[in-house]
Amino acid sequence: MFTTRPEIVGTFGVAASTHWLATQTAMGVLERGGNAYDAAVAGGFVLQVVEPHLNGPGGEVPILYWDEKTRAMRSVCGQGPAPALADPEALRAQGMELMPGIGLMPATVPGAFGAWLTMLRDHGTWSLADVLAPAIGYARDGFPLVPRISQAILAVQALFRDEWHSSADTWLPDGKVPRPGALHRLPVLADTYTRIVETAQSRSDSRTGQIDAAMDCWYRGFVAEAIDAYCRDTPVRDTTGEKHTGLLRYDDLAQWAPTVEAPVTLDFGRYTVAKCDIWSQGPMFLQQLGMLRHAGLEAHAPTSPEFVHKIAEAAKLAMADRTAWYGDPRFTESQLCALLDPHYLAARAAGIGEQAALTMTAGTLNGQAPRMPDLDVATRTLATADVRFGVGEPTFAALPPVTEWAERELFVGDTCHIDVIDRHGNMVAATPSGGWLSSSPTIPSLGFALNTRLQMTWLEPGLPNTLAPGKRPCTTLSPSMALRDGEPYMVFGTPGGDQQDQWSLAFFLRHAVHGMNLQEAIDAPAWHIDHFPGSFWPRQTVLNRISIESRFPAATLEALRARGHEVRVGDDWSEGRMSACSRERDAQGRLVLRAGANARGMQGYAVGR
Repeated sequence: MFTTRPEIVGTFGVAASTHWLATQTAMGVLERGGNAYDAAVAGGFVLQVVEPHLNGPGGEVPILYWDEKTRAMRSVCGQGPAPALADPEALRAQGMELMPGIGLMPATVPGAFGAWLTMLRDHGTWSLADVLAPAIGYARDGFPLVPRISQAILAVQALFRDEWHSSADTWLPDGKVPRPGALHRLPVLADTYTRIVETAQSRSDSRTGQIDAAMDCWYRGFVAEAIDAYCRDTPVRDTTGEKHTGLLRYDDLAQWAPTVEAPVTLDFGRYTVAKCDIWSQGPMFLQQLGMLRHAGLEAHAPTSPEFVHKIAEAAKLAMADRTAWYGDPRFTESQLCALLDPHYLAARAAGIGEQAALTMTAGTLNGQAPRMPDLDVATRTLATADVRFGVGEPTFAALPPVTEWAERELFVGDTCHIDVIDRHGNMVAATPSGGWLSSSPTIPSLGFALNTRLQMTWLEPGLPNTLAPGKRPCTTLSPSMALRDGEPYMVFGTPGGDQQDQWSLAFFLRHAVHGMNLQEAIDAPAWHIDHFPGSFWPRQTVLNRISIESRFPAATLEALRARGHEVRVGDDWSEGRMSACSRERDAQGRLVLRAGANARGMQGYAVGR
């Protein structure tokens, strides 16, 4: 099969991500003796700088890792919870039916910093100063703006100029939208990270002591104090059309810490796939796998209508279950065991017919009927909302065609991803997101914006994902890991919001069932379905739509239409942002490493040797 680039093969180390600078940063750490944890953390902090339209320091990250020394898989939950002031009844009393999509109100505790540093402390070897040095360097000295950053700034420049003046100071140098390729500096962010490093070094002489001191700076020191003050004192215009102050307070940050958990797994042939718990959408990947165990996919080519149809219909069922049953297991009884029960999944699979399902149907679990949210809330919200500054994830406005580099529709990357495997066999997959430049105003003293992850909750009472103080929103962020024949094998993932566990699943099946190598499985024509309420404001529901790349055979497109799918044909290279790394032993017992990355958007890269 034609590929855009070769599958990378090596023995020393491999890295892949959604931006070449993060990938090369991670590989540079490996080259200088760091392990996969050091490399992933350094690359993750670089992503905050070089992909600011898709993530930032005020965001979140779920992480999956395999530790070769302990022979164990673990998940790090870097999804922060809702503030203590996030009372859905109080918000409804103000006339809100949904949490706004932008502004300060939807912010959770920013969990990325704590999650990255927890993994670094417990498994890394490098110092805090060393892993932060690349990100500080790019922020202080400048990094090249990819076209989508310039497009994102262009789309919200009016918001910045008229309302979010601190964001204008950060992203509109000399009052102008910066051009693609220009070097852009973030000196305030560089100062924030430098201050954290210097404070940590003054408090401890040990590597782990400095990392703990840095987390104390963030969650109980000057960072938490600045976030508290800004959220208390700064009314910010949001999608309600009004100005609101934020809900996040110092105590919310001071009382939080990331958790390290056992991931959720499901067996599929030779493979065992691991995902984060039901506080993420990760289990829907496993639900789809369980439904497709006996679907005979090996008999259908990856570009055939049968292959696409069966996977699309399994996704519809899993998405319906996500809507009805997924939520923070600390606040609502987890139905995970029932959702992954082989008999339940077989019964769900039996409902997949030859024609496209036209309705959204969640399953009954343990005698309990599913409860779906009020899906008309989006229509009512949009009737009075201010949509001038955008919808969706990330929340971007429509792009005005005013320059030669902004004539095309904005291609949204929706988050970041990074995978690393080192020469010892340690593996990391992480999907950082949130706190992108258009989510909320830049906090002037810190140089970064807060996330808006609470827009993924419901204000309607009684749902598993109803907003509550201290409760994690059910995030779309969803890295993946797989064992093969019981041995650690692959880390992979993609940006994409609601598409993450659709694009990742199809990639995995093309690789595991059809034997495509990593790059072939990434480059192969892709698609996604819409058949659920969107996870991001204004939570609009679209049913029975499949968006599919035009590289599929015309016969496949027609056959899907004949099966009743509403087919929306996109550009040749419009679906998926996958990256992946794998490891296996050869006949002599040597560790062979492989990697691939997405060519769509001309930004993601894999490297290794």
